[in-house]
Amino acid sequence: MKAHFVEFPNTQVLSRISTTRQLLTGSSSDATPISSPLTPLLTSGSGEAQTQAVIAKPDKVQAVLKGIKQSPKKVNLVAALVRGMQVEDALIQMQLTVKRAAKTVYQVIHSARANATHNHGLDADCLLVAEAYVGKGFFKKRISYHAKGRHGIMEKPECRLTVVVREMTTEEEAEIARLKVNRYRKLTKRERRLVPHKIIETTPIWGRKNMPRHNMT
Repeated sequence: MKAHFVEFPNTQVLSRISTTRQLLTGSSSDATPISSPLTPLLTSGSGEAQTQAVIAKPDKVQAVLKGIKQSPKKVNLVAALVRGMQVEDALIQMQLTVKRAAKTVYQVIHSARANATHNHGLDADCLLVAEAYVGKGFFKKRISYHAKGRHGIMEKPECRLTVVVREMTTEEEAEIARLKVNRYRKLTKRERRLVPHKIIETTPIWGRKNMPRHNMT
């Protein structure tokens, strides 16, 4: 039985043979190949939509603190002071408020501002406290022992605080600039929150106990 050997053509001969890709692209071998019509093309509109979706900033950013060991009524009295104020003014107001819940509200406002600036790229100087509301948490009941074998029920309330911040609009910025100039007109409640009085003292109330006398200015 004889073995049949097939002779392959020379490489020089193969280089002279034109393929289908070369015929489509042209005579030159270094030309770019034609893309297949079956592959989907990314249009400029879809790319712009994707970039806009990435760059888009949220309108509101919030911070929530749960498990506050204080009644919702007491925390809401302090949270009502900063509704509608600028974030910087709200932080100063919480430093000067003589309430135990002022430190808690200060921390939540500070956290909301950090979320807005670091996570979403909002301007820290143009932030406004849009909402500050308190929700009811767990109300723990414990036994309170009295004299003569009597007892009562002692409640330990908890609550949660939510602070929502947003950027000011151009109309609100213009209104703040106008209110800073007009000092002889009686302001409404909303306008007083936008432009609070000048606060000279900036030492936190809750940190004065452990501070020396000469630093309490």
